[in-house]
Amino acid sequence: MKNLATKFENLTIQSDFIFKKVMSRKRICIHLLEELLQIKIADISYFEAEKSLEPDYASRGIRLDIIVADDKNTHYNLEMQVNNTKNPDTKNYVLPKRTRYYQALMDIDLLQKGQDYDLLPPTYIIFICIFDFFAKGNYVYTFKKHCLEDLDLELPDEATTMILNTKGTYGNISKDIKSFYDYVNNHIINSDFTRQIDDEISYLKLDSKVRREFMLLEARLLDERREGKAEGKAEGIAEEKLATAKRLLNMGLSVQDVAKGTSLSVEQVENLKAEQK
Repeated sequence: MKNLATKFENLTIQSDFIFKKVMSRKRICIHLLEELLQIKIADISYFEAEKSLEPDYASRGIRLDIIVADDKNTHYNLEMQVNNTKNPDTKNYVLPKRTRYYQALMDIDLLQKGQDYDLLPPTYIIFICIFDFFAKGNYVYTFKKHCLEDLDLELPDEATTMILNTKGTYGNISKDIKSFYDYVNNHIINSDFTRQIDDEISYLKLDSKVRREFMLLEARLLDERREGKAEGKAEGIAEEKLATAKRLLNMGLSVQDVAKGTSLSVEQVENLKAEQK
């Protein structure tokens, strides 16, 4: 618990937990969106923060940090992305297809059964990255669908993906977005906007309910990781036993001897033997 308390005290805006809490303050979230998109937003409504979208029991669910809709029914998903993660099996970076998956699940959640497709509202998937994914130096990378045969022709599906690069050095962004980047990167407070954010984080850290929520969340995640490791270890042992049993059967040992040597049941060994025929 002491380690968790220290971890809580050291949390910054880069933490998903703190980012979600800060962006749950309307004035901050609205100002960030207005400055980023150079639009005016009268009001926003929040959907469940860190919402879980699971369209089918066989599909992979996701946890979204912040989902809001403005007064014109444009929906925004804001995500803080600290690590440029690779799939250890394919060695591919996961961010591009992660944005694709987020967009797909968000659309499924926004369209009710029986509704026409044209009722899908405009959406923005916005990843705030603490790294330059494309290594081009841009402050912002904005993606829409264009025709390869005519790049001036845009598919009007009203779906936009934005990859923000807090390490960027090139492009046109407002002073408040630049100050937000500085705050995310180095905790530099050089504007009223970042002062508001920093004050909000200070208030959060003084709130005993927020502290307790964080500790419970971390404890639950730790338990899940431990359970996952235990399950993985148990599965590994089981697979090793089955492989050993197959080798022993191939060597001509009886079902009973293989069962004794591997601690598998006679029935399990008999099934393995039947599969080998």
